[in-house]
Amino acid sequence: MRKFLLLAVVGYFSVSCEILQLAPEDPIKGAGAITLKFVQINDVYEIAPLNGGEYGGLARVAHIRDSIKERFPNTYLFLAGDFLNPSLIGTLKVDGERVNGKQMVDVLNAMDIDLVTFGNHEFDLSEKDLQKRLNESNFTWTTANVRHVTEKGLVPFATKWDYTTVPTSDYSTFNAMDADGNKMKFGVFGVTLPANPNPYVSYGDIYENAVRAYDLAIQKSDFVVGLTHVSLDEDKKIAKQLRSLPLIMGGHEHFNMLEKEGRTIIAKADANAKSVYVHTLIYNLRTKYLHINSELMMVTDKIASSAKVERVVNKWTDLLDEKLKEVVEKPEEVIYNATMPLDGTDTANRSKQTNMGELITRSMAYSFNDKVDGALVNGGSIRIDDRLVGDITSTDIFRVLPFGGSILKVDLKGSLLKQVLDYGKSQSGEGAYLQRYNFSQNEKDEWLVSDKPISDQKTYSVAFSDFLLKGLDIPFLTPENKGLVKIYTPKENETAADIRKAIIFYLNSLKK
Repeated sequence: MRKFLLLAVVGYFSVSCEILQLAPEDPIKGAGAITLKFVQINDVYEIAPLNGGEYGGLARVAHIRDSIKERFPNTYLFLAGDFLNPSLIGTLKVDGERVNGKQMVDVLNAMDIDLVTFGNHEFDLSEKDLQKRLNESNFTWTTANVRHVTEKGLVPFATKWDYTTVPTSDYSTFNAMDADGNKMKFGVFGVTLPANPNPYVSYGDIYENAVRAYDLAIQKSDFVVGLTHVSLDEDKKIAKQLRSLPLIMGGHEHFNMLEKEGRTIIAKADANAKSVYVHTLIYNLRTKYLHINSELMMVTDKIASSAKVERVVNKWTDLLDEKLKEVVEKPEEVIYNATMPLDGTDTANRSKQTNMGELITRSMAYSFNDKVDGALVNGGSIRIDDRLVGDITSTDIFRVLPFGGSILKVDLKGSLLKQVLDYGKSQSGEGAYLQRYNFSQNEKDEWLVSDKPISDQKTYSVAFSDFLLKGLDIPFLTPENKGLVKIYTPKENETAADIRKAIIFYLNSLKK
């Protein structure tokens, strides 16, 4: 009984002490507000400055990030997809193998980039080449909706190193700490639009997976942001479904924008690092309030370059210059000034007649001294996915049509010509859509050449890109087709032997 009473008294004092105990000291030191800096780029196909060094250049982007990080240690560099393809350097061969984005991974490694997500153009690469680029990456990839189709089913894409394999995650988390030692964590998820179908790629629903990844990430983070490669409308829909999402760093569109959907800021920088977005995020650990300020910074020749990154860039640009000089004597010589931007974007050239397509096909006809009725090229061969404005060099023309090829002079029956034109029109949105010169349609949708209806029985002479005669884009357009009367292949020393040289030749003629 005495023992029981003693235990009861001890228990009483234990409870009493707990009740009377003072609240612990505030664990947050100082102001308790942690400042983060997010440097955002998207849709970057070129590693070096463009337009004679006027804008762009990843060594400059690295300098911007490094300069900010000196003052704000919690600084991060993010890339919102589309960087492995297309590019002129990517078409070069080194040791018998196409570069295919290796140069970009090399530069991003030198930049110490923190996180990338997949863009649709990453899947232009073959399964084998994409895996090589993943394996070469020292940085992290994230995606919530893209999976690798394998014999074992759908699995995450993975970076495979000598002693370990690192799968891409639905989201990534980052730790941040201020000068007082206060700590916090934020999450970043990525999603990609299903624009480039490929047998080895599976695209899950953008919205379902964005919500799923956010819900997973927020359990381990103080806040979560998006790193997306989808259209602006799709970004807005994600924001509507995730009303607590403070920021989307987006890609896919190639011009800068800053939009707001509810409480979500949606930011996209200009393609090819003409600009970067610098997001300042101040997170208050006590109130859990997040303040965001987004500032667009133009990347111009007034910005210094990171010496470490510039060395890597120069290694690749020197190789490019060496290869180009085998074709044109002065690759960087200005040959044209585009006062109106030349539209080389994928979406436009695969769906409508563009001024870029008109320039290319006009040049094709000129390469045969205009002794053809018209010219046709597949929109998918235009690979720059950007707009060209201002001074245009020979190198820029090679960037537009990196795979080159010759121009064929083809005599064909009007019936087949109309069939080709109809097929090209039906392929709107695809690479087989045809850019045209001297062909049009009237109000009855009849095809015209030089404003006159095409006659089924008449033979017409048309300049074609050689790719179109391989039957890959237009299945019935092969040398075996009986509607083809004659095919002339230019000799090596003729202008038409290289479509890029034909355009350069035509633009130079405009100076005279």
